[in-house]
Amino acid sequence: MSLLNVGARALMANQVALQTTGHNIANVNTAGYSRQTVAFETAVGQNMGSGYIGNGVDVATIARHFSELLNRQAAAASTASAADAIRAQSLSQMQETFSGGGNGLGAAINDMMNAFGDVASAPTDSSARQVVLTRMSELAARLRSASAQLDELDYSTRQQMNNDVNVVNSLAAQVAVLNAQISRTVAAGQSPNDLLDQRDQLVRDINKYVQTSQVNADDGSINLFVGGSQPLVLGQTSAKLTTQESTQYPGSGQMSLYFQQPGAQPVELTHAMVGGGEIAGLLQFQNSDLAEGRNLLGRMTIAIGDALNTQNKLGLTLSGQPGGALFNIPLTTPGTTTGTQWLAPGTPTVTVKDSTAIKASDYKIVFGDDAPKGRVVRLSDGKTTSFNDMNDLAGMTIDGLQFNLPADGGKGQSILFRPMASAARDVQTLVHSGDALAVANPVAASIKSLGDPALRMAGIQAGKGFNAVAFPAGTTLSFSLNALNEMQYTITPPPAGVPATGKYISGQPITLAAGLSVTLSGTPAVKGGQSDTVSFGPTTQYGSDAGNAASFLKLRDAALFDGATTLSDGFSTAMAQIGTRTQSAKYAAKLSESIAKNLEADRSAVSGVNLDEEAAKLLQYQQAYQASAKMLQVAQGVFDSVIQALGR
Repeated sequence: MSLLNVGARALMANQVALQTTGHNIANVNTAGYSRQTVAFETAVGQNMGSGYIGNGVDVATIARHFSELLNRQAAAASTASAADAIRAQSLSQMQETFSGGGNGLGAAINDMMNAFGDVASAPTDSSARQVVLTRMSELAARLRSASAQLDELDYSTRQQMNNDVNVVNSLAAQVAVLNAQISRTVAAGQSPNDLLDQRDQLVRDINKYVQTSQVNADDGSINLFVGGSQPLVLGQTSAKLTTQESTQYPGSGQMSLYFQQPGAQPVELTHAMVGGGEIAGLLQFQNSDLAEGRNLLGRMTIAIGDALNTQNKLGLTLSGQPGGALFNIPLTTPGTTTGTQWLAPGTPTVTVKDSTAIKASDYKIVFGDDAPKGRVVRLSDGKTTSFNDMNDLAGMTIDGLQFNLPADGGKGQSILFRPMASAARDVQTLVHSGDALAVANPVAASIKSLGDPALRMAGIQAGKGFNAVAFPAGTTLSFSLNALNEMQYTITPPPAGVPATGKYISGQPITLAAGLSVTLSGTPAVKGGQSDTVSFGPTTQYGSDAGNAASFLKLRDAALFDGATTLSDGFSTAMAQIGTRTQSAKYAAKLSESIAKNLEADRSAVSGVNLDEEAAKLLQYQQAYQASAKMLQVAQGVFDSVIQALGR
């Protein structure tokens, strides 16, 4: 009987080994499956007096090849890779909005400015004036189109975040269900390998969307936490995640991830708190990258529109009237806050005072423990400017902006300002008749020479800050030689705010008043205490004068961005900023993907199924099974012989 028992035990053990090997082969392509092996143990022998006789073999357990360390490392790398990949993909889509070529914003800007050249050459040509209006309308349309593309990208980003959150909530609920099943099995003293694989795969899937930290419980269940300490799965219960606008700044468009436990208040999680996963990457793109794209587009709209509006207001139309605004540019925008003292109509506002100094950034005013003292934070780089109270702040101009708070702030309060974000959304041209283009200069000049005219007029330019009404008619420019025999000029009557005398250099502009300059060429004649003179007065030839059109053309080389970048280079700079950010994100995505693949390969090397190895085991266990069957056959023959002998 002992030989039969040994054979039966061996047969059953090898059958389990064959079944386990077959299970491995069947699940070679199953995601998250961990290779299993049979652990054998010797059955306790029987004391026969003369020694212990072996009783064969038993199956101790079905071992699961699994490394907790490698699994967690692979999950962490996967969540970082998912965040970088979705951000790089979204940035690539946004980069298309800032593309170059004939259909880009840069081409529209150049076409509009070149059209002013035709008007400068023929100010009375109505078709040339109409071309300018057409080019202006085309620029406004492309700005609106670019803004609409960013809005569409914002919408799709929000939709994808909502879809990802729904997936996470579903996966978290499945983990909670598996926790219950695993706990019951562990309590019975067994290890449910396949259930553990399913749960670990669900955790890895969750980490593709949101980074989690895991704590194992004694009963075999696991607890998952997001945002550092918020329990997404706690034993057999799961919480919910949602995405919505920040409650701190309603209406700002900034998105946050919210953690919601049953019966508790939602907890707001920023993208930095979320850590990794697609949701974190989408939050970073929506709140940072997309915000920068909108700010770059808005700053370009405000700077170009304000410069053209200002220049047109300085000139005279075909009927001799001062020009008006060419574009509807929002120079004043409200802030967003939950402070009750700032409810409408007392909403805080920010106003553009100098469009050439504005930055492509959002701003936040923060009040600390020493309120009403606070600080203005430029969110693009974190630069801060401190102030004592709202009156102190009202007297400041920060990056060309003036902040107005109708009431002081309290401890812990903050206000978000987005002065550039929506500037391009509804931009339109305000001039629909070529006659309304103010291409004539408000000031004309005449030269009185002593003899042969050597002094020539190169041009008059009226710029920002010039007041035609305050400029005195009859202003004269005369010349003389100083003690060093250098030519100098004198302005009569002496202007306010600018030097009345200075060194004359041919071709170099002479400032006549704030915002007004004249450029002369040649050498003035000076004889017997007299000199050539230049007299200035109001323009009377509105139709033939094109001095202000020439000033429009000079805006191409004026520093309209950051105090250094010209109008013609403004779009190129914005395109380069987005391109640099996109390339950086692509590099980060490529690097994190490589790390994730390597760690996943390391995990698979421990847990994955090797078909060659399993095939070898299949032959091994098959031979052992056949040998066990042969043992039973021998035992049966011996038993039959004994029965026959006893029967005689």
